[in-house]
Formats: sequence, structure tokens, C-alpha cells
Amino acid sequence: MSLLKVDGLNVSFDTPDGQVTAVKNLSFAVKAKQTLGIVGESGSGKSQTAFALMGLLARNGSASGSAKFNGLELIGMPETQLNKIRAEQVAMVFQDPMTSLNPYLKVGQQLNEVLVHHKGMTNKSATAHSMRMLDAVKMPEAAKRMHMYPHEFSGGMRQRVMIAMALLCNPKLLIADEPTTALDVTVQAQIMLLLDDLKKDFDTAIILITHDLAVVAGVCDHVMVMYAGQTMEYGTTEEIFYQPSHPYTRGLLESVPRLDTDNEVLATIPGNPPNLMQLPVGCPFQDRCGQALTQCFTAMPELVSFSNTRQRACHAVITSVGAP
Repeated sequence: MSLLKVDGLNVSFDTPDGQVTAVKNLSFAVKAKQTLGIVGESGSGKSQTAFALMGLLARNGSASGSAKFNGLELIGMPETQLNKIRAEQVAMVFQDPMTSLNPYLKVGQQLNEVLVHHKGMTNKSATAHSMRMLDAVKMPEAAKRMHMYPHEFSGGMRQRVMIAMALLCNPKLLIADEPTTALDVTVQAQIMLLLDDLKKDFDTAIILITHDLAVVAGVCDHVMVMYAGQTMEYGTTEEIFYQPSHPYTRGLLESVPRLDTDNEVLATIPGNPPNLMQLPVGCPFQDRCGQALTQCFTAMPELVSFSNTRQRACHAVITSVGAP
């Protein structure tokens, strides 16, 4: 049984120029102890999907469809009930840990506040638990760090604080939105190993939102590839990386620098993502696809299953798994 089941999720925003649909008819599921990677270019709808699930859309945004967490419908849930779920069962790690932490409060105060408010702990008990959680995320000298301000931490250390804060109430689902943004490669690897270890230690399911395919390869069980707010392809991580079936997925993989080839010129996907207010008729990837067919310009392909674990939205005929 799925811990989270999303069915036909739509996210739209009212703007002075008209309505923008950021996420369109999105469906996926996440089981307990699994990690789902959501990948795609900037503007593909990855973060807005997470914000819709958490009830954190901007004031001009609205969500429709269904997102059931442990059987409870999140879309349209009253704020008071959603606050309780966000505090105790679903947590999120945001992109920029510096702006997510209060610069005026010591890190220990910010961690303790979560436990005092949501768990009813005394400040002494909250401090002890917060230090244990900082130890769990491999924060050096955890007791000392409790009395420091966010600006005294490095980027990687601030991210560890955010992960510790998200895990304080032992949530069943952790949503990590670009958790390695602006971190150097060494720290990126440490953070991803940390998330993988925490999934095993705390039995937490993870949704990892990123544009970094190398990060996905290391920790994810399944991958969903998004473009223009829609799912282009879905499968296990091994299938997506070794047998990509959608032209967009192959373009993303080919644009990643490799050490095992002699190619001096890095492959790119031509053109730019479409304007979400003026999406073309048919497949949104049509103008950038080197394999576009006539029907790609007249009808949006449906997301169809072509194996027990694979889905894709493409008009090209699948002659074998992984090859259109």
C-alpha cells in the first residue's frame, strides 16, 4: 500500500496576464521507506508539486485533484488539520537553508521550538532531543552548535540543521527540495549519503526534487521526469538511467558530463522550455525533440504503461524497452 498517492494533481496561478498552469494532471505514488526522485529543468513544476502537497502554495495559487497521505486527503484539508500533519507526519527541507533559518535566533532555540510547540516537551527535554538529532545528522560538536547562530555555520552545516529540524518529529514522509543547491560536490555527496542513511534508520519515505541526475542515481528507487508541469517518463532508477525511453529523458542524460567518453563537446537540448501560458497544441516538448512525429504537433500523448514499472508520454512507437 502506498504511503502517498497523488492522482490528477493540478496547480494553477492567477496572474495579471492570465492563469498559468504549473502542474497538469500529475499522478504518482510513494511507498514507505522508498525514495522517489522528481527531475526536470527549472520551471517544470517540481517545487510547485511539493508546495501543493504541503499546502504552501502562494496566495494566488490553487490546487485540485487528489493527494492522499495514509488515506487522508491533503488537497483542500483545513489548515488546522494540515498543520498537525505537517508537524508530525510530513516534513520538508527547502532549497536555501540560510533563508529558511531565522538569523536572529540561535539554532538550538529554533530546533527546540518545534518540539515544545508540537510535542509539548519541556525546554530541557527538547534540548536533549535536539542534540541527539544533530548527532544523527553527523553535526560535529552538536552541543556547541546549539548555542550558535545560522551565519556561523557553513552551507552544508545549515542544510544538516534543516534536515535535523525536519526529522525532529520522526515524520513518515520527507520532501527534500533541491537539498544540495549551492553546495560543493563533496558536501553534496555527504548530504545525500546522510539522507539515504536516515531513510534506513528512521523508516522514512523521501521525495527528492532536483535537477541533478547524479544525485538521483545515488539514492532514489524510482524517478519521475517532468516537463512543462507534466510527467514525461516514470520508472525505476536503473531503468531510467540505463534504458531511457523518452527523448526528453535521453536529452537530460546526454547533457550530463561523463568521464568515460572522449567527447569534447557537451550535448545540449536545443531551444527553451515553453511558455506555460501559451503551451503548444500537442506535446509540449515538440519544438525541442529531434524525433517529433506529425501527431506530436496535434495531440498530447497520454501517459501509458509499457511494463510493470514503466510509464511514458510519447507518440513514438516503442520497438523495445528503452528504445522508441
